[in-house]
Amino acid sequence: MNIGEKIKRLRLENSLTQEELANRCELSKGFISQLERDMTSPSIASLVDLLESLGTNLKDFFSETEEEKIVFKSSDASESIDEEAGHEVHWLIPNAQKNMMEQIMLIIKPGGRYGEDTPHQGEEFGYVISGCVTITLGHKLYKAKKGDSFCYKANCHHTIENLGKTEVKILMVATPPNF
Repeated sequence: MNIGEKIKRLRLENSLTQEELANRCELSKGFISQLERDMTSPSIASLVDLLESLGTNLKDFFSETEEEKIVFKSSDASESIDEEAGHEVHWLIPNAQKNMMEQIMLIIKPGGRYGEDTPHQGEEFGYVISGCVTITLGHKLYKAKKGDSFCYKANCHHTIENLGKTEVKILMVATPPNF
């Protein structure tokens, strides 16, 4: 961590000159200048005073918070192919299982199926991008075609099948993550 650079950034965010910050902390302008250029280091007492004058504290100042990633590229995705069941799962967001929801692109080949999931807690949502699927929830069957959405509680056995002759693509979201 570059302490001087971070102090300078905080000083500028607070619209303070080096002299104004120095006066608030009973330090010299020259010391602040050297500190911001990493030519000197403050004592713990001076650092506490500086940070207090800049509206923060030691704990927050030294916390390295990683910026949340918002946009994910196709190269971030990973996939799993199940030839026997006739489907592909593309995890669109890396490590999504650590989040509140998980997003996948599900591709089901003609005659393929995804699931036979045992009941679990949560909900699953799907948007059919292409093709037509049959969703089995317990003993009930539902059909969804291109442009349709479906959403269900996953508290019973559930399966998604492609009984058609063309490949199916579905954007799926589950909460909590379970794909």
